[in-house]
Amino acid sequence: MTEDARFEDAQGGPLRLRALDLDDLAVVSSLVQDAVLPVTEMRWDHVQRRFGLLLNRLRREDDAAEVERVRTVLVVEDVMAVRTSGIEREDRDLVCAVLSVTMEPGEDGTGTVMITLAGDGAIALSVEALEVTLRDVTRPYHAPSGKFPDHGLD
Repeated sequence: MTEDARFEDAQGGPLRLRALDLDDLAVVSSLVQDAVLPVTEMRWDHVQRRFGLLLNRLRREDDAAEVERVRTVLVVEDVMAVRTSGIEREDRDLVCAVLSVTMEPGEDGTGTVMITLAGDGAIALSVEALEVTLRDVTRPYHAPSGKFPDHGLD
């Protein structure tokens, strides 16, 4: 008999998740909300049909006293085309903040994975099927700001 994973099973270790449906993707989206990345840390390998981002993810899964971030790789598989909007790719000093990752389904499992960024930026990935992975690649570190982002929703 199999049993669902419990939060306690992670024991504060690195996350490794895969999203294969919209419910899974909602979990991944919640984990990468407020992640930041330099514009130079996004890559599309058109031969492998893979798009990846190296994020500085805000850790919310632990009740830590300090605000922590962790370097995380977010990879979208089966990418057929990439479009961006509101991102100055030539500005090598630009830092982007992730708001959400969603999918607009198409026909027969195809669709568009939308990575929405703060400041009206967006990345649209045309995919043959939904497969997104999230993997922490470093140990958590103290967030330089020392505080959680304030979205003014109080």
